[in-house]
Amino acid sequence: MALQCGIVGLPNVGKSTLFNCLSNAKAQAANFPFCTIEPNVGVITVPDDRLNKLSELVHPERIVPTTVEIVDIAGLVKGASKGEGLGNKFLANIRETDAILHVLRCFDNDNITHVDGSIDPVRDKNIIDTELQLKDLETVESRLNKVQKQASAGDKDAKILSAILLQYKEALESGKSARTVQVDKEHERMVKELGLLTNKPVLYICNVDENAAVEGNAYVNAVREAIKDEEAELLIVAAATEADIAELETYEERQEFLEAMGLQESGVSRLIRAAYRLLNLRTFFTAGPKEVRAWTFRKGWKAPQCAGVIHTDFEKGFIRAEVIKYDDYIKYGSETACKEAGKMAVEGKEYEVQDGDTMLFRFNV
Repeated sequence: MALQCGIVGLPNVGKSTLFNCLSNAKAQAANFPFCTIEPNVGVITVPDDRLNKLSELVHPERIVPTTVEIVDIAGLVKGASKGEGLGNKFLANIRETDAILHVLRCFDNDNITHVDGSIDPVRDKNIIDTELQLKDLETVESRLNKVQKQASAGDKDAKILSAILLQYKEALESGKSARTVQVDKEHERMVKELGLLTNKPVLYICNVDENAAVEGNAYVNAVREAIKDEEAELLIVAAATEADIAELETYEERQEFLEAMGLQESGVSRLIRAAYRLLNLRTFFTAGPKEVRAWTFRKGWKAPQCAGVIHTDFEKGFIRAEVIKYDDYIKYGSETACKEAGKMAVEGKEYEVQDGDTMLFRFNV
């Protein structure tokens, strides 16, 4: 499932440093704007303790985690919507992603220049928001001209879309993102085809220094206040410190480093899981002697769709799914024990798969 989160932000806010920590791909991290020219793509393992606990019970030959794709996109500057800097390239790259990880610089360091000469994460956020909104407004106005003509000719779908576009136009002109506009569920597909940049879900990542890694700082508080009316999550990460942690050789050394900082787990692990949720992704498991594996599905998918994640034949010939809840599997210790305790459910085509379900699909092709 090739869904992607794009890491965006102004130049020199720590995007490439963070990306390197996430993916171990060594994107050039230099102290000048536009060091990231081509977007770097990392396929990143999603940390999940449930996978490890299932494996301890099943003792498989191999363990296969699920993954998420992260794209490091070139730094944006004011005027990008008009093609300034790498604006056109930046906007094209972000349009191809499914969600946005917006990195904001929330640390002081005289040795690392800021493109605007001072540290102000709320201003930085507004610069990027404005550029994306201006591009979306251009898209909406262009589409509106065509749709209104179709609506006046009696096209019912065009009338609906015209009304939605006018709502977007009003929001964007008042400095709000497209995601603030409420659209009926039945019209979501129509809206998705517009490809609006500010309609994508967003996670704000406050990049802090080591001293602020646990509780944040005044910069983080300012960002939190600025986004209070948005449906957006905020995450605090010390990217430079995460880079130091990534250099340590053993898991034990990394945990000792984190505990010394007052953290239970790395910011990178928290970020990967947050990105996974941002994409509206969930996990089901298959467990057997050959492998225990995590599989990705979209929230709301039914059993045949999830079967199709494993193989298209599973979906085509779907008969039923045998489902054990994760907590039951851990409590009883094996598939056999769950069956004997009546904790294996037989589900049909209408079953909506839940996060953590352990699945066995029966099919006939």
